[in-house]
Amino acid sequence: MSASRRSGTTDELGPDDGPEPPDRGGAGSGTPPPGGPGHPDHPGGADLLAALLDGMDAALCAFDADGVVTHWNREAERILGWTAAEAVGRHGFAGWAVREADAEEVEGRLRAAMRAPGRQVHEFALVTKDGGRVLVRTQSAAVPGPGGTPAGLYCAFSEVHAQIDLERSIALSEALLEDASWGVVLVDADLRPAVVNAHAARALGTGRTAALGRPLGELLTQGVEEVENALTHVLAEGAPPALAEMWVGVRTPDGEKRRCWRSGFLRLASPLAEEPVPLGVGWVFQDVTEAKHGEQEASVLRFRGNQLHRAARAAAECEDPAEAVTVHLDFALAGFADHALIDRVTGGTAPSEGGGSGAGGGRPPGAPLRLVRIVETPSGGGPGPSTLTGRAGLPVRYADGHPALQCVARAGSVRAGAGSVPPDQAREWARTRQWPEDTVHALCAALRSRGRTLGVVTFLRGRGRSPFERSDTAYAEDVALRIAAALDLAEALGDRGGDA
Repeated sequence: MSASRRSGTTDELGPDDGPEPPDRGGAGSGTPPPGGPGHPDHPGGADLLAALLDGMDAALCAFDADGVVTHWNREAERILGWTAAEAVGRHGFAGWAVREADAEEVEGRLRAAMRAPGRQVHEFALVTKDGGRVLVRTQSAAVPGPGGTPAGLYCAFSEVHAQIDLERSIALSEALLEDASWGVVLVDADLRPAVVNAHAARALGTGRTAALGRPLGELLTQGVEEVENALTHVLAEGAPPALAEMWVGVRTPDGEKRRCWRSGFLRLASPLAEEPVPLGVGWVFQDVTEAKHGEQEASVLRFRGNQLHRAARAAAECEDPAEAVTVHLDFALAGFADHALIDRVTGGTAPSEGGGSGAGGGRPPGAPLRLVRIVETPSGGGPGPSTLTGRAGLPVRYADGHPALQCVARAGSVRAGAGSVPPDQAREWARTRQWPEDTVHALCAALRSRGRTLGVVTFLRGRGRSPFERSDTAYAEDVALRIAAALDLAEALGDRGGDA
C-alpha cells in the first residue's frame, strides 16, 4: 500500500502507486525531468498535483491495478460526502459507495474501461455517506504504465442532472446558431461579430464566416450608430428591460434596403470568473419590416381620416366658400407636405376628359391655358394659415411642360421630383417651376367638380422628406375633391376665388 493510502490523503504519491514511467528527459518530453518543478520528487510537486485535483469542476477518483482507491478530490467529497481520508485505501466501491447488489456490475464496468481503448462513459447510482443515492455519469479511462500495460484507472464523474443541464445549454446554443428562425449574433467586447447563425447571415447579406471579425459599419449601411450604442450600453449596464425596434440599412442583390429589426440584447459573462467579466453581447433579432410598415400605414390612414373629418366640420362653419378652401388646405398640410399652392384656371374651365368644354363658362377654342395663383402657404415656409391671393388676376408664368399644366391638361394627378442631384441643381429645378427653393418633391392634383377642371392643387416637400407615393396621391385627390367643391360653390355664388 502506498504512503498516500496509509495516510488517507491525496497529498503524496508513494512509490507503490504504480511503476514509474521511463525517464525520456530532454526538451519537449511529456515527463518532467527528475527533480523538475512538475515532478513528484520535486519539493512542492505533490502539493501542485493535489491543488490541481481539488480545483477540478468534476469529481475524480483513481484506482491502482488492484482496484484500490488512490486519489479522491474535493468535488467527489462534495457529491458523495466521503472525505479523502475515508475513501483512499478502500478496495473498489463495494460496501460503501455502491450497494452490494450493484457492486459486481459497477466493478465490471470499471475494469472493462481499464482494458478498452479511449474513454468509456457509463451511468450508475452511487451511495452517499448519509445513505442517499446519486445517479452519476462517469468517464473512465486506463492509466498506462511501462510498456503500455494498464497501471490503474481514473474515473471522473458528475451528477446526471448537472450533466443534463450542461447538455441542454449546449443543445440550446447549437439550435439557436443553426435552426433558429431569428437572427443570432454574438458580438465580442470590441463590437465585432464572433458568431453568426445562418438566419442572421442571410439578413446581413453575407456568409456566416465572412461576417466574423468585421466592423458593423462594413455590414450595415444605416443604423450602425444605434446598434453600436445599444451594444455598448448592454456591455456597461446589462440587458435592457424590453425589446428595441431598430431601423437598419442592409445590402441586398437588389440594392440597399431598409429593414426594421426587433432586437433583444443579453450581456455574456464568464461563469469561471469570481466577478462577472463581460465576454460580449448576444444580439437576437427578428425582421418585422412588413408588420411595421402595416402599422405605420394604418396609423397614417387613421390620422388622415381624422384630418379630413375635422376639415369638413370646420369648413361647414365658414360663411365664405373661399375661406373653406384654405381650411381644407391647412388641415391637409399637417404631416403631409411642407408647402401647398392652389392655381385656378383663368378664362373659364379646362376641357373635360372627353375633350369637350365643361358646362358653365368653358374657355374659347384655341385659347391658351393659363393659371392664376389664388391660395398659397406663407412665404418662406413659416408657420401660419394659408393666404388668399390672386386679386389682380395675373397668371402664373409656368413654362410648357410644367407639372401643374400637365395635371390640368390630363385632369389627373402628376408627381415630380428633382432626383438625386446636388443642392444647387435642386434649387434651380425648384426656381424654374415657380416653387420655393427648398422643394425637391411635388404632387399636383386636379380640382374637379361637375365634370370640369377648375384648377390644380400642388403639394411640395423639402429635401428632408420622402417622395410622394401612391397612397399620398389618393389622399391628395381626396383633399382636391373637397377644395374643388368649395371653389365651385364660390363661383356659383358669384364670389370667385380670385376676387375673394
